[in-house]
Amino acid sequence: MRLRAAGVSILLATALAAAAAPAIAPNLPAEQFRDHLYAPPMRVHVFDDGGRIRLPFVYPIALVDRLGRRFEEDRTQVRTLVWFADGQLVQVADPADGPLLLLGADQLGRDVFSRLLLGARASLGVAVVAAILALLVGGLFGAAAGTVGGLTDELLMRLADFVLVLPALYVVLALRSVTPLVLSSSEVFALMTGVFAVVGWPYVARGVRAIVVSERRQDYALAARAIGVGRWRLLTRHLLPASFGFLAVQATLLIPGFILAEATLSFVGLGFAAPTASWGVMLQEASNIRAIADFPWLLSPAATIVMVVLGINLVMRADRAHEPLRWVGRG
Repeated sequence: MRLRAAGVSILLATALAAAAAPAIAPNLPAEQFRDHLYAPPMRVHVFDDGGRIRLPFVYPIALVDRLGRRFEEDRTQVRTLVWFADGQLVQVADPADGPLLLLGADQLGRDVFSRLLLGARASLGVAVVAAILALLVGGLFGAAAGTVGGLTDELLMRLADFVLVLPALYVVLALRSVTPLVLSSSEVFALMTGVFAVVGWPYVARGVRAIVVSERRQDYALAARAIGVGRWRLLTRHLLPASFGFLAVQATLLIPGFILAEATLSFVGLGFAAPTASWGVMLQEASNIRAIADFPWLLSPAATIVMVVLGINLVMRADRAHEPLRWVGRG
């Protein structure tokens, strides 16, 4: 239970941060600070140099070695943090004193923390919407196949088998590569959610079909049919609810896969593109040896992806993870 609680906490914190990103982000994601290229994260202090406790503050950072991109704190100046002012969670008291860079800056001097928050909306939004579409389409096709049977069942399952035998990542890359490369962010969002849903629905359909076929042979289903309950009423009131646990497990499997797929597509230039902030775009911009060795804060999107996937796996119980396999075996 503690592991599940930790997973729920991670996911809730991520979801809240993404939802409230405009209010939490101290800077605009595309705003560039020319004097802070590759600036390191600012540390928040509550003790000054004299050891006295004071309200949270930061020291401004100054570039001391332009060639080596080395910064140091200017401990002669104190920048007090202001909370809940002008619709922002936190910011420096006077923006003219310089930016607040909680996770440092990238190669263009943009705030990594702000881009990470706004990027969560794109990356998580694609994954969640695509998972919902895959569950809806897969659930509909699986229920239809399991209820109608016959030729409908055979055609839908053969279609699902055809999609399943294809390597998912290469299918996504192929489908995305045949579309125009230059698209708006909203068009990329819609395209990727559609492609991911196409790849993900067969897994859902096969499981739902197996559950429906198995449940309709149970005594309660046979008794309901004997007293005149219609096929579709039986499906919606009894058979489909039996698959809700399976659908929940499938959601926890699809969402991490779609998060990684979005990051992969954006990393290779087939997903979101700069200046749009997404986790894949940020990783693509940080893909050089020096960034990894000297500016590790640029890899914060990778750490965030790991944390989200970890949270989802902590929430998913081991016994629930094996339940779909039992259903498929019965089908």
